[in-house]
Amino acid sequence: MASQWQTDLADAVSDPTELLRLLELDTSLLEPARAASREFPLRVPRSFVARMRKRDPSDPLLRQVLPLGAELEPQPGFTHDAVGDMVNRAAPGVLHKYHGRVLLIATGICAVNCRYCFRRHFPYAQESARTDNWEPALQYIRSDASISEVILSGGDPLSLGDRILAELVARLQEIQQLRTLRIHTRQPIVLPSRVDPELLSWLRNCRLRKVVVVHVNHARELNAEVTTALAKLHAAGATLFNQSVLLRGVNDSATVLAELSQQLFMAGVIPYYLHMLDRVSGAAHFDVPDSQALDIARALRARLPGYLVPRLVREVPGAPAKMPLTAL
Repeated sequence: MASQWQTDLADAVSDPTELLRLLELDTSLLEPARAASREFPLRVPRSFVARMRKRDPSDPLLRQVLPLGAELEPQPGFTHDAVGDMVNRAAPGVLHKYHGRVLLIATGICAVNCRYCFRRHFPYAQESARTDNWEPALQYIRSDASISEVILSGGDPLSLGDRILAELVARLQEIQQLRTLRIHTRQPIVLPSRVDPELLSWLRNCRLRKVVVVHVNHARELNAEVTTALAKLHAAGATLFNQSVLLRGVNDSATVLAELSQQLFMAGVIPYYLHMLDRVSGAAHFDVPDSQALDIARALRARLPGYLVPRLVREVPGAPAKMPLTAL
């Protein structure tokens, strides 16, 4: 029998007509949304839709998921592989960009298709680590003694069932050099039912240090159900961080981002990175100029304690780490 979260995932809104109907939005948005969703499908859980304001096409949560005609307009400098993922392919489903850690593409499935996603064009069918054969990825990790951390990514790794995840984590725990398991996920935010007893059981029993990096862009994403899910992850032994993306029309305001940092901290999550938009084809309408981003960062430092100020960074292909914007 399917778990509640699997039922919720299968019931996600995928038709622009339904999304506009649920939010009582103007039908003039329909044809552009249909055209853009043919290139990159609409997908958003109903629990996330319920947090959006009706009759407001500028709602910051809606803007993250609503397909727009602007996505189909080519823009100079915006490419399919904005962060150089394919150059850093080390084994099937393994990306090795930075010293000491590797990223494992566990699945191509997400609970929500964020319109600014830097992997919206990623060839998941060829490049995900196959759930029926993890061995090539595991062998690569074993072969490099410098690797002490594995990052589960995707897609969203929590889209996989707990039996599969528990099996994968058990195999990773057998690699003696590994010390840290990091999970990058948006599911506790957009699909909080995912944080269920089965997930918490294998996470709690994992011998590795556990880091869960969630993705929240606006404080209105954090309702009571989400904060409860985050508290459960923390109680299972996970250290919680947040990464946001600076997005025009969503959170390009020091006031909005300060509120987000404060609400995250109240939920037990440390603000970690504020990413400049990865310049992926289809997302140019979210771009925020560097000068405005730096002004926002200065304003955040002036109004928040240092531990609540996320680092403003950009991913530069070939760089040894995420690069602070002030260093560019």
